[in-house]
Amino acid sequence: MTNGESFAAADVRITYDDLVPDREASGVGSDPAPVVLLHGFASSRRENWRERGWYETLLAEGRRVIALDCRGHGESGKPRDPEAYETATMADDVVALLDHLEVEEADLLGYSMGGRLSLELLAAHPERFNAGVLAGIGSASLSDTGGSDAIADALAADDLESVSNPIGRRFRRFAETTDNDLEALSACARQRTPPADWETVAGIDTPVSVVAGERDGLVGDPRKLADGFPNGEAVVVPDADHLTTVPDDAFEEAVVDFLEREGL
Repeated sequence: MTNGESFAAADVRITYDDLVPDREASGVGSDPAPVVLLHGFASSRRENWRERGWYETLLAEGRRVIALDCRGHGESGKPRDPEAYETATMADDVVALLDHLEVEEADLLGYSMGGRLSLELLAAHPERFNAGVLAGIGSASLSDTGGSDAIADALAADDLESVSNPIGRRFRRFAETTDNDLEALSACARQRTPPADWETVAGIDTPVSVVAGERDGLVGDPRKLADGFPNGEAVVVPDADHLTTVPDDAFEEAVVDFLEREGL
């Protein structure tokens, strides 16, 4: 078992956890099925997953947990150039980690930014991923909703009080609570993720579960996005918004159920 290791991906240090379950406690054999966890924007592997109990839950299910800090976040390297945060580049970091760990195939669990990266990974590298939970995203992933520049401006502002845009203020406030490098996050937000398209979604044969909170006004309808996948399903977490879905028991139950049915 490793904890807090790092490696170089395209000249950026990527920090990750690679945890295996206790064989006796979980009843798993010598080769537990891996699941890769991708956190949301301005979060980290620890804030998004470990501190919310997800490591414990998945390890108890007999899963090998591989969770990384995406570039610009957590303990990973923090480039200040927006071009370093292209969606394909960030997705390639995940594949590079699997190569580094000599993992040929894994399941995916991504939230928000991590959900959008998971969609990219399923489209670009289908041979590396068996099933995917795309959480904290919805039909808005298929249109350019804007807002990235407002978020980038808010993160680059001198202080929260000088930010007037409500979405920008929300992200700035959250980023400040998680001890982030605001300049790196601003560069990441400045590199606007292009919207996915229906043709790409329709070409992903991998089993997919799209999950979003009932009161998440940021991401659009998860059911509409799920309908575009040949093997897609949707879960709406009751009474949850974008920030309260991750620790919600209903989200946990949906993920465990999906991975039991469709996972490795």
